[in-house]
Amino acid sequence: MVSFQGIHFHERSPVYQQIAEYLKRQIMLGVVEDGEQMPSRRELAAQTGINPNTAQKAYRLMTEEGYVQNQGNNLSQVHLTPELRDWIEDELSRGLVQQFVTDAKENHLSYRKVITLISDMWGEE
Repeated sequence: MVSFQGIHFHERSPVYQQIAEYLKRQIMLGVVEDGEQMPSRRELAAQTGINPNTAQKAYRLMTEEGYVQNQGNNLSQVHLTPELRDWIEDELSRGLVQQFVTDAKENHLSYRKVITLISDMWGEE
């Protein structure tokens, strides 16, 4: 069963979106696989200390985006296709890079400086 006990909330985005993003990150990292059972909405609320209505909103978002499916009797599971995996990886990667670029620009770092630093820190592959 998918666990949300490792999630840490912040104030930059709504909690229900953070829950969906956490699950997508776990999918991208290979921690969560296709077919894994999701906790019930009440279990999710208890695991994370959130309001059950917020848990319901998170489920609605994850279902609308297609990577969680209801299996009847309020049971839900992760549903992944190669296309959904690619979409999740692309969305999260773009989000990370966008935040990095925004921070770099706010700190007046030049493109050249950033590329040099990344090359130095990345190391050999």
